[in-house]
Formats: sequence, C-alpha cells, structure tokens
Amino acid sequence: MRVLVDLRPLKESPPFFRLWLGSGLSAVGTQMTTFAVALQVFQLTHSSAAVGGIGLVAAVPAISVGLLGGSVVDSVDRRKLVLGTSSCLAVVSAAFAAQAFAGTGQLWLLYLLVAVQAAFGAVNAPARRTFLARLLPSDQVHAGAALTMLVGHVSLTAGPALAGVLAAAGGLKFCYLVDVVSFAGALYGVAALPPMPPQGEALRPGLSAFFDGMRFIRANSVLTGALLADLSATVLGMPVALFPAINAHRFGGNPQTLGLLTTALAVGGIIGSTLSGPIGRNARQGRTMLVAGAIWGLGLVGFGFAASLWLTLLCLVCAGTADVISVVSRTTIIQFATPDRFRGRVSAAEFVVGYGGPQLGNFRAGSIGSLTTPSISAVAGGAATFVGAALLALAIPPFWRYRRPGPDNAEAAAEPAAATTPAPGSSIT
Repeated sequence: MRVLVDLRPLKESPPFFRLWLGSGLSAVGTQMTTFAVALQVFQLTHSSAAVGGIGLVAAVPAISVGLLGGSVVDSVDRRKLVLGTSSCLAVVSAAFAAQAFAGTGQLWLLYLLVAVQAAFGAVNAPARRTFLARLLPSDQVHAGAALTMLVGHVSLTAGPALAGVLAAAGGLKFCYLVDVVSFAGALYGVAALPPMPPQGEALRPGLSAFFDGMRFIRANSVLTGALLADLSATVLGMPVALFPAINAHRFGGNPQTLGLLTTALAVGGIIGSTLSGPIGRNARQGRTMLVAGAIWGLGLVGFGFAASLWLTLLCLVCAGTADVISVVSRTTIIQFATPDRFRGRVSAAEFVVGYGGPQLGNFRAGSIGSLTTPSISAVAGGAATFVGAALLALAIPPFWRYRRPGPDNAEAAAEPAAATTPAPGSSIT
C-alpha cells in the first residue's frame, strides 16, 4: 500500500512539475520577505502592535480584492493573468529591496507595499489554483494538491530560517533581494504553461458575475460544507496568537522555544503532505475533511493542557498534520465539485476563507486569552472546533456523504451542481 505522497504528477506532467518547482522557489522568497518586513517594522517601531498591524494592512485588500477578483479570473486567460500579477508582485518585491538599500526607514511605505502586495496576491493565488484540474488527470488531482501543500510547508520552515541567516550576515536588504530573484522561477513555471482560457461562454467581470458565483456556492452543499468546515477549524481554533504568551508562561519566554512552537505546525504540515498516499485513495473527501478538523481540535486541546515542551510540540505537530490533510481534502473537493467556468470565483472564495479565517481565529484566540488565560483559550478553541466538525456533519449530510467521482466523470459530476444554481437576480438566502 502506498503511504508516501503520490509523485506521479511530477513525473508525468512536465508543465505541473515546472509550475510546482517555480512556485516552490518563489514561495521561499516570499517567506523571506514576510520575515524581513516583520523584523524591519519592529526595528523601526519597537512595537508589537505595529507588527500586528501588518496583518490588518494585508487582510483588508486581500479579502476585498480576492472576492471581486474571482470574476476576473473567470473571464480572461488565466495563464496571462498570473504572468501579469506575478510580474507586478516581482516589482513590489523590488520596491521592498530598494527601500531597504536606500535606508528610508518609513513605516508608511512598508505598510503601503504590504497592502499592494496583498492586493495583487489576492488575484494571483486564486488564478493559480485553477491550473491544477487543467494540468492533471482527475486521479492525480489529490496528489497535486498534496505536493503543493508540501512545498508550501517546506517554504514556511526554510524561508524564515534562510532569512535569519542572511539578515544576520548582511542585513534585511539581502532577504528582499533573494525574493526578487526567486520570482524568475515563478515566471518561468507559468510562462511554460499552455493557454488557460476559461471553458464555456465568455463572462463579463463585475458585481453580477461575483453574485452569480456566490449563488453557485450557496446552492452547492458540498462546496458550502467544505468552506464552512475550513472556517470552523480556523476561526474557532487557530492558536498562533497564543504562542508568545504560552511560551512566556511555560518555558520562560525563550526565543528559541517560541521558534519551535511556530515551526511545529509547519512540521506537521510536511508530515501530513508526505504521508498523504492513503488519504488520496479515499474517495470520501468530505468525511476526511471533517474528521481531520476534529483531530485538529483535539490536538489543540492537548496543546492547551500540555505542561512539558515535548508534549506541547507533539500536540502541535499532530494538529498540523491533521490541518494539512483537511486543506488537501478541501482543495480536492473544490476542484471536482466546481465546473471550470466557476473555478476562478470559487477559488477566490477559497482563498478568502483560507486567508481571512486564520486572521480572525488569531484575533479570537488572543482576545479570549487576554480575558481568561492562554491555556483556557487554546482548550476552548480546540473543543469548539471538534464540536463544530460534528455539527457540520449533522447539518450538511450531503457533505458528510460526498464521494469523489471517478476519473471518467469528474467534470460531469460538477455540472449538475451548476444546474441547481439560482437564476441571475435571485436572492441569496
């Protein structure tokens, strides 16, 4: 029985391999910039609130542009769109490097660049997500999603580590510079793809197309269940905002220990992606997602109760493993349950859920932790996530019963859901 991640997409699809490799290299550079921006803001202000403001500055344009940008993704050649947005993101990274080399030291400029970067990323990411089902046969979509998650979690660990070394050796400007260079990989991976125009009739982007996409999601219980399951896991359970306080309370505030807490979730993600073979053969992706969400919650309950460092890290690794299984299952469900003409708008909604949910979850965790204790916040969040997964299984039976279609009828399985979409102009209930 295959246990490790299925590597067939890398071996059998050269376009996917180039896209995967180029995106992975660019993701490492992006994480280096994320590290550098946070450190530069703290060096300028010596304020944790100012560092936290980075998330708010990024979230507002990411969510607003992301939702409306989905209609653009469904109306143009997605390959050309990603080439354009990736080029703009490379220019923004060059601007980060330029301000660091110039030594401007302006907080407003850093915030502005973060906001512009988030806006372009909110179109780039959903457009990229539409590539998977077009580049791979249906029996390899899950493996492609797992490989994408694997390289993402590797970048979460390698990027900050490399950035720390470069920052110590030559300053933050070199972190930004490496990110600029890394965009060559991303641009090469996309440029080598075939054209990716949306299938079906031409779409005019705008509010009407946006609301049509939302009505489609609302009418499709499987898509609704997948997005709500992800929101439940992140909004109710995300624990990252508690790490500094728990580290100070349990482990004396050692910065190295804080780094281990932050890395543990990513290590779990790497383990879950690497050992995703059996999950890929399971056709019941809705059930898998809800069970993984429940295990994520139990891992966070253990994290809240744990006293020793090794047990704390073990609980976070288990939670991270379950989280990546849930995310890969969500990606697979969305790829199969969405016809191509709606894929950009649904991917945009998926992006907003995946980006905004953790931000709201960390705000919830920090607020409850301040009112009670960080441990109580972690335990309550994990328990709520477990209960949320159980309630969704009861409330949306089609999602719990959902079976991934076979390779010969994947697109056909998505089409009936489209037929249930309310007519344009009907209300969203």
